[in-house]
Amino acid sequence: MDRKRILVVDDEEDICAILKFNLEKVGYDVVTAFSAEEALEMDIPAFDCLLLDIMMGRMSGFEMAAKIKSDPQTERIPIIFLTARGTEEDTVRGLELGADDYISKPFSLKEVLARVKAVLRRAKETEPRVESNGIVIQDGKKKVLVDGREVSLTRTEYDVLKLLKGSPGMVFSRQDILEKVWPDEVIVTERSVDVAIARLRKKIGAYGPRISSRHGFGYCYDEE
Repeated sequence: MDRKRILVVDDEEDICAILKFNLEKVGYDVVTAFSAEEALEMDIPAFDCLLLDIMMGRMSGFEMAAKIKSDPQTERIPIIFLTARGTEEDTVRGLELGADDYISKPFSLKEVLARVKAVLRRAKETEPRVESNGIVIQDGKKKVLVDGREVSLTRTEYDVLKLLKGSPGMVFSRQDILEKVWPDEVIVTERSVDVAIARLRKKIGAYGPRISSRHGFGYCYDEE
C-alpha cells in the first residue's frame, strides 16, 4: 500500500514539528516548509495533500493555494487550511479557492488526523483515470498500472504512453511525438522515438503490441 505524502506549510516551526510527528505516527510521509515560497520550490505534484497556514511572510496561504489550483498539474491536490483566522469571510474565501477543508487554530490533533483521512478518502474516490484494457494511467500521481501492477516508466516513456493512449487510433508521426514529448532545448533524432517505443512496449508486457507502427506514417495506440 502506498504511503500518502503530505506537505505541511506553516511559518511556526513548532506547529510543523508537531504535525509532522503525529502524521508520521499514523503512517504518512510528511515534508515541512516554513513559507509558501519555500514550499513552491518543491515538487508539489508529488504530494497527496497540503496543509497550509494562511498568514505567512510575503506570500499567504491563500496566494499559494491560488497558484496550485491554477496549475493543471496540481489543481486536484487536496488543500486543508490551518489558521488562526477563523472568520466566516476567511472560510468562504478559502473554500472558493478550492480548499477541501478549513481548520481553525488552536486545533485538536485528533481532529486534524480525522480531517486528513477524510480528505484523502474523498480524493481517491474522485481520482481521474484513463482506464481501459488493463492499463490505468493515474495522471495526478504520474503512475501507470498494468493489470493492477505498477510499472516503472521514465518520464519520456510515460508521456509517450499518455499521448498515444489518450487518442486511441490516431496516428502520430515521429516528429509529432518529438515535439509533444521532448523539451525544446533537448536535441534528439526521430530514432529516439523508436527507442522509447521499444522500451515502452516491453514494459507494458502483453499490451505492448497495441502500440502499433504505421509504416511511413508513425505510431498509434490500438484499443483492440
